Amino acid sequence: MLRTSIMAFLFAAAMPVAALAQDVEKGANLFKKCLPCHSIGPGAENKVGPEQNGLDGRKAGTALNYNYSDANKNSGIVWNEQTFKEYIKDPRAKIPGTKMIFAGIKNDQEIDDLWAYIKQYDASGNVKK
Repeated sequence: MLRTSIMAFLFAAAMPVAALAQDVEKGANLFKKCLPCHSIGPGAENKVGPEQNGLDGRKAGTALNYNYSDANKNSGIVWNEQTFKEYIKDPRAKIPGTKMIFAGIKNDQEIDDLWAYIKQYDASGNVKK
């Protein structure tokens, strides 16, 4: 009986961790919300917003041939998981004066999945190995 109780406790304790795992496939689906303005992957080009290849580790306002707002160029942000998660919840709160007109994504799991999808691409648009 005690062994069963311990096993049930350990199983239940592990469940929240599994629920927080990042899911690249779900992130790919979520990126469809971004597609009207952004592109990613091989052949990605700037649209209304900059292409997203190599975002992880890139300084804000530096995608080639994109006309950024001064607010974005001068934000001092280097994109990583933390800065992306803060930004995507409310872009205009994170960078007042940004040109990005997007209400944001509030669901933490969706943000995790979207970041998993975006961070897999290197600056050339290839999936990192």
